[in-house]
Amino acid sequence: MNRPWQRRLIAFGALALGVVYLINPTAGVLELIPDALPVVGNLDEAAATTLIIWGIQAWRQAAATLPPLPYRGNGKAEQTAERNR
Repeated sequence: MNRPWQRRLIAFGALALGVVYLINPTAGVLELIPDALPVVGNLDEAAATTLIIWGIQAWRQAAATLPPLPYRGNGKAEQTAERNR
């Protein structure tokens, strides 16, 4: 996975999946590990939080590796520099 846009796409998917799982719009119907189990009941929420943290880090790293936008000057600076030579 060398391309930053692929990494950003996967990071966005991880973020979306983690947030949707934590928000849980089904009101507890979709639960990987029931919260009623002591200690292990919150492991699925911990995994979703870890997924969100990883997604944020991957998004920021991919953004740092994107090439800079090309500079499009108005040409006046280049013309002035050539005249002064």
